[in-house]
Amino acid sequence: MKKIAFIPTKEDNLKTTLLDFFELAEWRVVPLVGFESIFEAFSEGVKQEDISKNDLVIFCHDDIEILTNPKDFNLFIEKNLEDSNSGFVGVAGTRLLRNSCVWWETTEFPTEHMNSLAGSVYHGDKKKEIYQTYFGPLGNVSVMDGVFLAAKGRTINTIQLKKPKTFSGNWDFYDIFYTAQAHLKGLRNRVIPLDIIHYSKGEIKGKTSWYENREAFQELFRANLPIYVE
Repeated sequence: MKKIAFIPTKEDNLKTTLLDFFELAEWRVVPLVGFESIFEAFSEGVKQEDISKNDLVIFCHDDIEILTNPKDFNLFIEKNLEDSNSGFVGVAGTRLLRNSCVWWETTEFPTEHMNSLAGSVYHGDKKKEIYQTYFGPLGNVSVMDGVFLAAKGRTINTIQLKKPKTFSGNWDFYDIFYTAQAHLKGLRNRVIPLDIIHYSKGEIKGKTSWYENREAFQELFRANLPIYVE
């Protein structure tokens, strides 16, 4: 069984903290450099590494730091992916993807039973200035954010990794596209207790490609929306 972390990056110069963590956790890192799209990066990476059904795969951003200790990190991932019905695991997502296809969207006046969101992520530009973005309690979800995703090869190999022809943007909505496919195939996506820092504020304001790919996703999955956990 291989354990491989695929990380798209503009330069083959990943953060030392991330590389050191994966070395301690005994994951091999495959930097995906020079690809025109994140879809191409992941699909080619998986193809080149000849991922088999029992291999463990991580898709993550290059601007993260993992705070969970390596032993627990492996335990949480392996335990939650041992079931043959498992799909993806991650750190943030939603039980209900509304027609808007904005995964973090919730009700105007949420109560505990109305909040569909799950997980949490630390954000900030510097470690000393990080703050927690809390979404909701852990558990099964329909789709997840792509800052960190993990799955068995059996899941990776049963979904489409390449960019849909109707997507104009090269770097957006891959996470919703991947995890929605797994959910609709009857696989269980789950947010698990991993602590990560995302050195980004995650803003989409003015990001034309995100809006264009969202509209394309809405059209592509029109018959399936809203997508939710039973």
